[in-house]
Amino acid sequence: MPHLNFVKQGRGPVVMLSHALGCDLSMWDEVAQILARHYTVLRYDHRGHGRSERLPGPFTMAAFADDAASLIQEHADGPVSFVGLVLGGMVGQQLALRYPHLVTSIVMANSATYFDGVIRQRLLARAKMALDHGMEGVAQEAMGRWFSPAFLADPHGAATAAQLRSVLVEADPQVYVSTCQAILDVDFGGSNPLIACPTLVIAAKHDDSITLDKGAALSRSISGAELRTLDTGRMSAVEKPYEFAALVREFLRTQRDPAMA
Repeated sequence: MPHLNFVKQGRGPVVMLSHALGCDLSMWDEVAQILARHYTVLRYDHRGHGRSERLPGPFTMAAFADDAASLIQEHADGPVSFVGLVLGGMVGQQLALRYPHLVTSIVMANSATYFDGVIRQRLLARAKMALDHGMEGVAQEAMGRWFSPAFLADPHGAATAAQLRSVLVEADPQVYVSTCQAILDVDFGGSNPLIACPTLVIAAKHDDSITLDKGAALSRSISGAELRTLDTGRMSAVEKPYEFAALVREFLRTQRDPAMA
């Protein structure tokens, strides 16, 4: 098991935050600050990302779920509410299937049961670019996919995007490629009906790859899953942290008190 960097803050039931491909736990800075007023927030860097141990790969989604499970068992007093974005959303699906006793609920943002077609080709192209030319080109291309035009046009949004871009530029190309392959190797469409915990899916209106249709398909794959949308690009938790945190809080309050549903 690799050494994983993590931050734990706040008090109350534990909410675990799982970041996107090529990012680190700083992606959750604003959401974590909001949620920590009511919850214990446990966020971490995936294997090979941020300050976690950098391993050569290959990686599997099961290994990413095993990492999350290890953190939960060591640093949470019981099962957690798991919140993941893109890669983190796929880890959430694997975690709920592989370790159902460790999650009370899952939130999957800007994610899917599997990636094919256009997004598969884009991931493969980015992986080749990372190996051949490093992460600068990958980061340049990613910004227009990650954020809506309105966010990038706003000075605060542009500064926030630049900070996340710098994290992606510093990512290990081989780790990036190994993580891309782990994402492309899974298809949860057939196994997601086995997920029994309450589930929230958050989809974005301005993502031309992980579209609203893919979010709807993900929500349909899990019995009783709720679907909400945000007027953002793929990095919804970064682009609209207050709205994102509000959706998470509303969902978690409903789980504690079903009469609110």
